[in-house]
Amino acid sequence: MSVTLYGIKNCDTVKKARKWLDANSVPYTFHDFRVDGIDKTLVNNFLKQIDLEILINKRGTTWRKLSEEEKEIKNKTQAITLMIENPAIIKRPVLDVNNTIAVGFSEESYKSITF
Repeated sequence: MSVTLYGIKNCDTVKKARKWLDANSVPYTFHDFRVDGIDKTLVNNFLKQIDLEILINKRGTTWRKLSEEEKEIKNKTQAITLMIENPAIIKRPVLDVNNTIAVGFSEESYKSITF
């Protein structure tokens, strides 16, 4: 089984997800967007299963700091470039369990995943 948790280490929701995985003895690899980076292939893999509107966090401070022009996402390529340049706008955490992607964290949703 392959489990990777993607996010930013100081994000509160990522901390909750990591704590839950640890408490439930789920072995995982943590991929920090800021430290380990992201690329077009990774974002494309997310977008194969997750809708763009779900993947982009429009409630965070990073999104609010973008210019109006940057917020006008016209196509997938532009959205991918924006996420690579501003990884904090990706909703966190992104959980990859055997190539099945889930975004966000709640105990209920994690309990329903077969690890």
